[in-house]
Amino acid sequence: MISSEEYFRSMLPKEDFDRIPYLPTMGLFVNWFTKEYADMPALSDTVNTITYKELGQRIARRRTFIEGLGLPKGAHIGIFERNSQDAIELFLAVTSAGYVAMNFPSQLPEPAVIGSCAKFDIAALFVREEFMPLTANLKGVKVLPSASIADTESPAADIDPDSPAAIFFTGGTTGAPKGAVLSHRALMRGNYNAIFKPGKVIGVHRYIAILPLSHVFGLIAGTCGCFYTGNLLFTCEDMKATIGKIPAIRPTLLVIVPGICDILAGLCKVYGPQFLGSLKMIISGAANVPPRLVDIFSKMGVEFCFGYGLTETANLTSANANAIDKPTSIGRIYPGQEAKIVDGELWVKGDNLFSGYYKDPVRTAEALTEDGWLRTGDLCRFDEEGFLYITGRIKNLIILSNGENVSPESLEEPFYADPCVRDAMVKEDELNGHQVIAVEILPLMPAFEGKPWEEVEAYMQALVKKINATLPTTHQIVKVTVRTEDFKRTGSMKVARV
Repeated sequence: MISSEEYFRSMLPKEDFDRIPYLPTMGLFVNWFTKEYADMPALSDTVNTITYKELGQRIARRRTFIEGLGLPKGAHIGIFERNSQDAIELFLAVTSAGYVAMNFPSQLPEPAVIGSCAKFDIAALFVREEFMPLTANLKGVKVLPSASIADTESPAADIDPDSPAAIFFTGGTTGAPKGAVLSHRALMRGNYNAIFKPGKVIGVHRYIAILPLSHVFGLIAGTCGCFYTGNLLFTCEDMKATIGKIPAIRPTLLVIVPGICDILAGLCKVYGPQFLGSLKMIISGAANVPPRLVDIFSKMGVEFCFGYGLTETANLTSANANAIDKPTSIGRIYPGQEAKIVDGELWVKGDNLFSGYYKDPVRTAEALTEDGWLRTGDLCRFDEEGFLYITGRIKNLIILSNGENVSPESLEEPFYADPCVRDAMVKEDELNGHQVIAVEILPLMPAFEGKPWEEVEAYMQALVKKINATLPTTHQIVKVTVRTEDFKRTGSMKVARV
């Protein structure tokens, strides 16, 4: 079995790997890409494009403005924007100037904006003009237009790699929303891990910043990973409108969640594979990736890669570049980490781990052991080649009347393997006064085009019967609901277990 380091290094040509160093702070990162890729195109809104040198200069001017606010180094600065050039420049400027950045989700309502500023000690908040009315009642916070920029440049700060760089909203490993603190070292390890993908990576790809910058997957794999490899990033202030522009933008690589993959697959069915234009690779994560998506895009000549990560691990914990051979695996563990299975649960350790939940020592202690291991909350197993598989989530376990634990995710897996199922959720429910295992199934309706609803329901009932035949009696699904409406979803488009 080859080592994880060999697995990931073998993805890149040696000349690309040798050219990209691991840099432990955001200040060093910005300085490096500004010089290394100076004249290469960096950022575009489809009308105007700036080079890496110009991006670095604009970040330096943003730093001057931020430092003029008179805040102490390490102060928390919020960014309330869409996926715009302003948002990207501000995050890079705040962190490279030695302050702590926090990207606010663009859909936050006014009470949540006020509450988040208080909970996370936000000293200044850069705000998009359309969101300004939501900040009218903020007290004790400097509210500034997100377009703010100075005329002169300031250098990046001398930063301790173990000092905080950013705080991310997360449900964490224990369920309740909180703020995960990532140090510069952790954030940059995640950024560095994002360079690993099959083939040449420097200056060959066109990305779109589709996923929210408030989510580590969008920020790290989709934005910083792009800049680390000298590629061109297109901003995305409106996801729906931008997806419609894919034939014109001609991205070669997309970092997206499975829900968006489904949307693209549907558009290709309507407009043909040419809708994808120049697309060569999809990197998907943040939710279960059904094998059917690997099959759909592979047949259209698009390489499909996916993996696994948590906000608490700076997003990238494992990656699978062998999706066709191992479509249900979340891949190999990235180099520089340790991993072990404890009572079925995956524990990881490394310099990519978060520092803790902000001002929440109780939940931090629940997630991190005294000797630095993160309890991920995910039930996993390794195969003989070192590939990792998720078998469930501890908090979702169903406790049977005989005391046995059943993972709903393990029961959902065969549903996702069926090409006519878009999503499925197994849970405990009640039937005739008894607790039973139930499933809700969301059909992939294009697979039933022109067929009556009764036929859709009959297909799903037959599928449940087929799956039940492979299960012990105690694990069989008793109650079946075929959904006509989509599930409630999280911000990363996962099915919300409610």
